[in-house]
Amino acid sequence: QLPLVESGGGLVQPGGSLRLSCAPSEFIGDYYAIGWFRQAPGKEREGVSCISASGSITKYADSVKGRFTISRDNAKNTVYLQMNSLRPEDTAVYYCAAERDSTWGCPRSRDQYDYWGQGTQVTVSS
Repeated sequence: QLPLVESGGGLVQPGGSLRLSCAPSEFIGDYYAIGWFRQAPGKEREGVSCISASGSITKYADSVKGRFTISRDNAKNTVYLQMNSLRPEDTAVYYCAAERDSTWGCPRSRDQYDYWGQGTQVTVSS
């Protein structure tokens, strides 16, 4: 089993909403940033959003800014990605990733993440 587990994906109509969750399935440290990435068929994996270990810093890709919101509940060791106003082009497998021993902010590059989940499918279609 991979160190992170995503949930909340599914089929939704354009304009609809979904909330993805990401939680560790094993101990990965006490201080880690989380990033959300997505990969559509035939395309490279791209960054969607990330959140610092404290939750005070968040970043978004231009394509989702104003529609997606990332948050975390450290008491529950869970990070959420609230996705509103979904579009067909948001269809992809969504992955969360963790940067261990994170000291500040959150990286945009997938190469800087240490742990990954198996992904959850999001399909936006009428």
